[in-house]
Amino acid sequence: MMSDSDTFHINTPLLESLELSKRAGTTVFLKMDNGQPSGSFKIRGIGHLCQKIAGPGSKGVVCSSCGNAGMATAYAAKKLHIPATIIVPASTPDLMIQKLKDLGATVKVMGKVWDEANTEALQVARTEGLTFVPPFDHPLLWEGHASMIREIKASLPCKPGAVVVAVGGGGLLCGVVEGLKEVGWNDVPIIAMETQGANCLN
Repeated sequence: MMSDSDTFHINTPLLESLELSKRAGTTVFLKMDNGQPSGSFKIRGIGHLCQKIAGPGSKGVVCSSCGNAGMATAYAAKKLHIPATIIVPASTPDLMIQKLKDLGATVKVMGKVWDEANTEALQVARTEGLTFVPPFDHPLLWEGHASMIREIKASLPCKPGAVVVAVGGGGLLCGVVEGLKEVGWNDVPIIAMETQGANCLN
């Protein structure tokens, strides 16, 4: 288990949603990880991974991203004082590209979709000797994301009836599973929610 001290993420509020609670007929809490320094939960896992494998002396990190993973990687690299290269597909909004550059990252546009950007990121890691930061598929990412469940347990007076998780690549879902096991909530159901038209899990 990782320590939650000296991390790049912050402990975010757990707030009751009156609107969602009304619709669901039960109390619904939201974990407000949009308040993280990089703008999303991704800094929990990516920050932890970068601290573990891309410390002082590293030539830098490279990540493929359409947005949030790149922001987390660029933020972590800035905190570690190492270079960051973010490979994005052509569909990435100009505003996101500018935000990445504002964090000091070198941004390269490659391909029409994320898969092509990821292939390029792996190639850049090999040829330039950079540390590859996977957006979702690495045990250290899941270990970092598990911190969310520790915070939730510290905030709630009792065990939740379920945890609802947004799923893209599955990194957060894996972290939630790890976190629930870690705090002894193995029997808490997990509801995985996907974006219609981008249901990679199903």
